[in-house]
Amino acid sequence: MKQRSDLPFGSEFSPSQIKLRRVLELARTYGDMGNWKAFESAVREKYFENHNTNDYNKSKLANNTRLGMIAYGIIERNAKLTEFGEELYTVREEEVKLYKKLAQHILLHLHGMSLVSCIKEMGAAGEKVDLTSIRERLALKGVRFPRGGKHPSMMRLWLAKAGVFAQDGWRIDDAKLRDVLGRDANEFEALARFTPGQRAFLMALANMGTTEPQPANKIAKLASATYGVKFPEKSLPKLVLNSLVDAGYVKVTKTTTGRGAKPFLVAPTEKLTADVILPFFEQLQGRIESHLLDLLRRPLSDIVSKLSSADRFVAGLALEALAFKLMRLLDMDYVATRLRAQATGGAEVDLIFESARLVFSRWQIQCKNTSRVAIDDVAKEVGLTHLLKSTVIVIVSTGEIGQEARRYANKVMADSNLCLVMIDRRDVDCIIEDPSEVIGVFNREARHAMILKKIDI
Repeated sequence: MKQRSDLPFGSEFSPSQIKLRRVLELARTYGDMGNWKAFESAVREKYFENHNTNDYNKSKLANNTRLGMIAYGIIERNAKLTEFGEELYTVREEEVKLYKKLAQHILLHLHGMSLVSCIKEMGAAGEKVDLTSIRERLALKGVRFPRGGKHPSMMRLWLAKAGVFAQDGWRIDDAKLRDVLGRDANEFEALARFTPGQRAFLMALANMGTTEPQPANKIAKLASATYGVKFPEKSLPKLVLNSLVDAGYVKVTKTTTGRGAKPFLVAPTEKLTADVILPFFEQLQGRIESHLLDLLRRPLSDIVSKLSSADRFVAGLALEALAFKLMRLLDMDYVATRLRAQATGGAEVDLIFESARLVFSRWQIQCKNTSRVAIDDVAKEVGLTHLLKSTVIVIVSTGEIGQEARRYANKVMADSNLCLVMIDRRDVDCIIEDPSEVIGVFNREARHAMILKKIDI
């Protein structure tokens, strides 16, 4: 029985075998006639006729090229260009655009982001990257390809043509990856026309993960702390809100008038969801297990409602989603979910985030849906930091954090460069009530660490 594959078949459809521009032109010539046999004959003559093998194998190689182009969504079975194939054909003479467009298609529609995510996770865990280990890691995400298949290698070669991977290995260029995707968590094309302050305000609102109206001054507070933008309180409507309303991204309600008026209430519109929030989740497609991604797409209130579920899996997943939302409020960059590897001794880390703002930091997040966090829970996370090269540990709990656990965390911070952020049920409730309070919680923890790490000068 033929093995299932979620990755596209690519044998003989690779930049090391054929020229993309040329096979697109052949597809235009013969595919328009619906003559796939003539297409295969032309491919054979162009690329495989001089191979040291028999006629059957030469024809088989050409047939594999056609099958690969079908699997990549470039041609139909009769060799006629698909809609995507037509897009490639249009830019065939502009090599940079051609490879970038194909790479974007691979990343967003052919589980390419699953592959990229796996490579990042394996790098963070110190695992060896080869086809066997990639297959195992992809399988954890529900993505499969046949044993012995080189599907990931073919994808890597095409992604390398766009600069996403190094030409000679599995090293990922994050800047090229963002460029190919055409959007970044902080830099969506739809927001390019706004001022830095307006963009920061919109991103802060989007990161709150709620559709309920929020006080404008709370959003500005979060945006200021996250993106370093200052907002003059009295001129906030004129400098920020009016333009965002005119663009259709926010709805604003004036609560009172006159002296001592309350701040405006601001809510996201469907347009903001379509242009900013949903595109962000598109980037996560394939990088996060589908059930967690489905939960992340929901409003914060939906996630919170599941924290008390009698189903431990549902409650644990909700806590993971909440922790993800907390890190997004701080504009951290997602790296991995449920990282488990030989390099961690089989231990599981719920979330890994990174930031390159001013200095590099790696944040290791552990979610505890238990009544109490014990010293052993904290010690396990500290032990993993050496392997994961983390600089910050965040423990998010729906219960209490025990005094022994806190004393141990204080000792670790006093004696090392690690920072430990302890978020208990009271903090979670506070942030749920007002997402902007995440800044106060993390500032409190930062000041606490600074006191512990005080040096005599």
